Formats: sequence, C-alpha cells, structure tokens
Amino acid sequence: MGAEPQETPIDMNEVKQSLLETEPSTLVTESISLPSLDEVEEIIDYKFKNKDLLEEAFTHSSFMCSFSYERLEYVGDAVLNLLFSREHYFLYPDMTPGKLTRLRAANVDTEKLARVALRHGFHRYLRHKKRLLEDQIQEFARAIVDYHLHSNGLIDAPKDLADLVESIIGAVFMDCNSIDIVWKVFKGLLEPIITPETIQIHFNTQLHEMCQKNNRTLKYVDSWEENKIVDCFIDGEFVGRGTYNLRKEVAQNRAAKDALDNKQKWMVLREKETADEQEEESPTSQLSEEESECQMNNRVISEFLDQFAGVDHRRIDIVILTEQTNPERYTVQLGQTLHQS
Repeated sequence: MGAEPQETPIDMNEVKQSLLETEPSTLVTESISLPSLDEVEEIIDYKFKNKDLLEEAFTHSSFMCSFSYERLEYVGDAVLNLLFSREHYFLYPDMTPGKLTRLRAANVDTEKLARVALRHGFHRYLRHKKRLLEDQIQEFARAIVDYHLHSNGLIDAPKDLADLVESIIGAVFMDCNSIDIVWKVFKGLLEPIITPETIQIHFNTQLHEMCQKNNRTLKYVDSWEENKIVDCFIDGEFVGRGTYNLRKEVAQNRAAKDALDNKQKWMVLREKETADEQEEESPTSQLSEEESECQMNNRVISEFLDQFAGVDHRRIDIVILTEQTNPERYTVQLGQTLHQS
C-alpha cells in the first residue's frame, strides 16, 4: 500500500490472439461436465478454506439452483470500492474528492472489470444457462482489441463478466475476512490499473462540459428504438451521429464522439455567426479620414498644452505641421513667446 502503481506493458498482438481464441463459458447441459474450480485457485493464487464460496462465486442465477453469485457480488462491489478508495487516498494526497471519485469509478466500471474476467479466463468457469451470453462475450473480445486500456464508452461490455469479478472478490473476502489479503490477491489481476495520467472522460461528459463552458445548447434526438441511431445537435445544428444495435447509451456516446471529432467545424461556424451578429449590432458609420486626422491633431495639441499646466499666459499660438509622407508624425511649434502678466 502506498507504492506508485506501474502500468503493466501489454503486447496487443498477443492479447488479440488470446482473446479471439477465448474458450466459451460453460453453458451447462446434462452432457457437459463442469470444469474444475481448482484451476481458478491457481489463476488467482489463493486457496479457499471454504470451497462452497468458490462454487457460489461462479454460479449464475440462470443456472437454476438454490444459490447464485449475486450475494457475493454485492459484497465484492463494496470491498472493491473500499480498496480503491483507500489506495487512492494514500497515493494521491493532493487530489480532490471529486477527482478521486472519478478515478475510482474508472477502475471499477463494467468494461474495466469485464476486461479482467476475459483476460484471466474467469468466464470459462461460470455455470450458467444464458445462451445470449456466449455471443456477447465473443463480440466483446473482438471489440476491445481496438482499445488498449478502455473504449471510453464506445463498446458494450457484458455486465455478467464484471459481476463475476466482483463475486470472486466477495468470495475471497468472506473466506479470509481481510481486505489486505484481498488487495494482495487482486491488485495484480486488476492490472493495468487506470491512473490520473491514463484516465479518460466519457465523450458524452466531455461534450456536456464543453457546451456548458461555451454557453451552447446540446440536444440528442433519439430514434434508437426504430433504427438504432442517436443524433446530436448543438444550437439546433446537426453535429454528430452514433449507432449501436445492443444498447442506446453506447449509441449516444458514439454520437458525442462524432460531434467532438467535428468540433472544429461547428465551433468555427458558431464563432463566425457570433461575429456577424456583433457586426450587425455595431454602428455602420465609420470616421472619415479627415475626421480621424482632426481627432489626432486635437490629441497632440492637448498633450502639448498639458506641459504648460498652471502657467499664467495670455496666448499660445500653435502651428501643426503635417508631413504628407507620414501623416502620423507631427511637429508642434510655439508661435509666440509666452508673456507673463
């Protein structure tokens, strides 16, 4: 506790190969034998005193038995949040609570934990009868290849995978009753841990903050139910579109990213419109060349007379000589000697 976290180097070619060759989770039928959970103990390098907790942690509610991992998931969620809260508190003593909360959330969100489950193959030991889960896991495995650390909300992660990681954490905690042991077991498994240097803000949040800062009106037009599309409008102008078949929130985040990718276009357009409006509101008449020269002459005379402030005199004759080749240069001459009374 207290050491600066180091991001584990990742060979993306190796990861891509391993993910695309990922074995399916255990869609149990009567003819399929259950894989041994002893292998899980080897993966996490922890031996359970109570093996029932391990079995419970890998049993989905769809398996239709007398227990499931949901209660352990509840415990694991609380333990994981506490672990990151404590770790970040000591690592970043000058960080504000708001930033600490955002950093913790990035390390425990659904996609981050689903990546952990997939990376270590936990899904292969999950007892379930949820047929759609197989396709979701394979699609997720293909999608994350394009994103080294996190997609920032652009892909949909199977929540069951994240829940599985939390249930394993809950099982270890209930077995050992020590958050220090849990952190020792899982810190390495949770790598790469997101740091202040690598954290990203969801594109939807980025766009909201940008619009608030620049006094813009942001609106999403949702036609996802009909055609799986979400459009983004700023100040009534179309600026981005996102599509995703499985989840509307992902489509909206993609629309926000599209708008941010095009921000130079709509930001410049809006600035031009604002400039045009200000020009229309300003007076159309401008000073003539003679009027401008007269104002300049008056300013020069005023500055000259300021030199004689407080002097009692009858008259000062001023002659302004303008060089035609350089109208901005003036010579001021005293035409008559000052006469004191």
